[in-house]
Amino acid sequence: MRIVDAFRGPGPAISFEFFPPKSDAAADELLTTIATMRALQPSFVSITYGAGGSSRERSLDLVRRIKTELSVEVMAHLTCAGSTRADLHAYAADLAASGIENVLALRGDPPRDAPGFVAHEGGLAYASDLVALLAADYNFCVGGACYPETHTEAPDPATDLNHLVTKVASGASFLVTQLFFENERYFAFVARARAAGITVPIVPGIMPITNYEQICRFTSLCGATIPPRLRAELESCKADPNALVDLGVAFTALQCSDLLARGAPGLHFYTLNKSPAVRAVVAALRAEAAIAA
Repeated sequence: MRIVDAFRGPGPAISFEFFPPKSDAAADELLTTIATMRALQPSFVSITYGAGGSSRERSLDLVRRIKTELSVEVMAHLTCAGSTRADLHAYAADLAASGIENVLALRGDPPRDAPGFVAHEGGLAYASDLVALLAADYNFCVGGACYPETHTEAPDPATDLNHLVTKVASGASFLVTQLFFENERYFAFVARARAAGITVPIVPGIMPITNYEQICRFTSLCGATIPPRLRAELESCKADPNALVDLGVAFTALQCSDLLARGAPGLHFYTLNKSPAVRAVVAALRAEAAIAA
């Protein structure tokens, strides 16, 4: 199944993102988690990409196993970081040979101790270059990332949007956003993208809050904003892990309900390889839908 078709169906497409564990035992455990989440009827799951050799192979192995053992539609990630063009072609060819139809093309992050991203010698500098490579040489459904609050390296929102226009023109058939907590930022971004001529589905990326320090760290890295009132509520219960999770789930359920009611084509959950909070949010959305019906 080409993922873009899921976003054009009669109902919202729900999807979950996972990262490849570092051991075989943890990979088996993750597969069990994904298997149990099939009951939530996700349109697809996605697996992030490790740029290093062993991490890269774990990503590929996990993608293959999800497709073959679990019969769940899967989207593989692929990044420019640390790879030559030949490396990227080899990995893409392996994906195609494994029956993978969907790829999320990303530039990738620089090493934590590096001042900024530097293209690998013989590699690619921009996600749009990778999108173009995949769209030109393979029969993938290619997706891309976007940033409602602007990429941290972009000098201004207009420049960031121009790069996104290039990415879509290069062959991206859908976009998944970075996490955000203020829906108005998402809808304002979608409006600007549409005005710039971008017509592909723009899917909200959602991260349920389950740990205060963790979400503060993530948002500082990606440039997302925690609204002052939400931050105050989180700070008031950060010493009580259960209360914080309850708050995070409740907030995310309300956020997702509003997004879907106002026309978002789906929801892409960043799970951090944990299912309880995501399960609770999806259950709340389905209960709301059942009541409304």
